[in-house]
Amino acid sequence: MIDQHKKKIQDFFTKHRRMPGYKELMAITGFKSKNAVYKLINKLVDVGVLRKDSEGRISFAQPIGEIPVLGLVEAGIPMTAEESVLDTLDINAYLVEDRTESYLLEVKGDSMIDEGIKEGDLVVAEKVGPRLTPKVDDIVIAEIDGGWTMKYLKKKGSQTYLMPANAAYKPIYPEYDLKIAAVVKGVIRKY
Repeated sequence: MIDQHKKKIQDFFTKHRRMPGYKELMAITGFKSKNAVYKLINKLVDVGVLRKDSEGRISFAQPIGEIPVLGLVEAGIPMTAEESVLDTLDINAYLVEDRTESYLLEVKGDSMIDEGIKEGDLVVAEKVGPRLTPKVDDIVIAEIDGGWTMKYLKKKGSQTYLMPANAAYKPIYPEYDLKIAAVVKGVIRKY
């Protein structure tokens, strides 16, 4: 019975790319009450299938959707290679260090093109907080004089400013206010 419920939750996660809420769990398990779902979640936590964070959000205790790492590919001079599975990698865990403090943003514009960040890409951003302090040369999500942008964080003397990765754009110096909200941790592009 537990395996059936685990499979249904995994199927939901695969389809929707998120964990189901209580009402959704009631629908996929056939339970008639939130209490029954609560007991199921606790049982799945006890047996190590799920885990709960400090805010009660559930996630899989073991990563699902791992894909094999086969080796290296030469981006320079071609070389012979043999395929062998070296390891597996959970892409979610690789890109997102702290799920509770991270989010995705779709890129609009070309001011970071020389860094390889194109319009339509998704960036993984982690909120600035006790665990993460932005540093000079980080790519940041910032509010500058009331507008939001993604640029390199730079400093000249005591002046902090934002620098694009495209020679067609000039550095942006705050006239009134500069707040750093997050640091970019990864870029996702689908071909």
